[in-house]
Amino acid sequence: MLRKLSLAASASLFLLVSQAQDTTVIAPSPLQISGSVDGYYRFNFDNTKLGGLGYNSLTSFTNSQNSFELGMASVKASYTKGKVGAVVDLGFGKRAEEFAYADANTLLAIKQAYVKLQVSEKVALSLGKWGTHIGYEVLDPQINRNYSMSYMFSYGPFSHTGIKADFTLNGGNGLMIGVANPSDVTSPTWASTKVLNAQYSHVADKFSIFVNYSGWFGAKNSAPTAASVNQLGISATGKFSDKFSLGYDGTIQLLQNKVSDNTDKWWGSALYFNFDPTESVGLTLRTEYFADEKDAVKIGADIFQTTLSLNYKVGSFILIPEVRFDNASQAVFSKNDGTAKKSTATALLAAIVSF
Repeated sequence: MLRKLSLAASASLFLLVSQAQDTTVIAPSPLQISGSVDGYYRFNFDNTKLGGLGYNSLTSFTNSQNSFELGMASVKASYTKGKVGAVVDLGFGKRAEEFAYADANTLLAIKQAYVKLQVSEKVALSLGKWGTHIGYEVLDPQINRNYSMSYMFSYGPFSHTGIKADFTLNGGNGLMIGVANPSDVTSPTWASTKVLNAQYSHVADKFSIFVNYSGWFGAKNSAPTAASVNQLGISATGKFSDKFSLGYDGTIQLLQNKVSDNTDKWWGSALYFNFDPTESVGLTLRTEYFADEKDAVKIGADIFQTTLSLNYKVGSFILIPEVRFDNASQAVFSKNDGTAKKSTATALLAAIVSF
């Protein structure tokens, strides 16, 4: 009898301990580490060997021909404890170097680095450097569905260094306003020039829209290339079903030089058709019209480009075969012998692992 009671007591004790273990809640770590590594192979069918723009690559991060290339190795550390947070996002490789083209070698690897204070549930302040709020595409390749970049991404701002306030409003609405150094420049030498950044956002289950602005202001001729730069853009996404969504990106940039009293502009508009027949397979067709007839960014032509990308996913691995066609109003591309032409075609294969 005593033994039975002992066994019953032991069983009860084991059950209580098991239940206590099952209900134990482990607090998430305040430090989170993530990152990615990507590489690609690109072949332009004109097989030009001229280098630079002669590779028939007028957009960012894919300036190569018939070679295997490292895109970027990226490591991001995010720390949040209470109302205080910080982000350090480092990138290494040609993609990161081109993103930070305006920085010295000591700053080249810093994609993002900022501190954050959650003033209240609806107000957050950030100070440092972060990726631009303008546009549909971003630097990190695992977030984009096309590997090659759009013209609007390539000729708009990449990053901002300054201070900003994010306001969370009711009904899925948000507002951001901030002041920063000249776009893409972490540590400028013309300190009197500043950039005003602003964004209105509305995010819902099946629809989101972002209205973005970035404008330079300051002393006359204080910037090296223009006295003022103003850019306005709209990005939106609509989800029609679990398998189909549509994205839109449109922007216009005005560049005014007060010395010559001349204003140049470029603008663009793009649609992203996304189809996901399975969880592992996705297709994205990007169609973009980019207008630079006034030679604001030294292309001097209007370009219509079409890019079809397949995304094949296995866990954290993404394989992206891609074909791209660029057609211009002027002969801005080239053949292998250097002869100018108005159109070109490219095939690309990229691989990405994120963690």
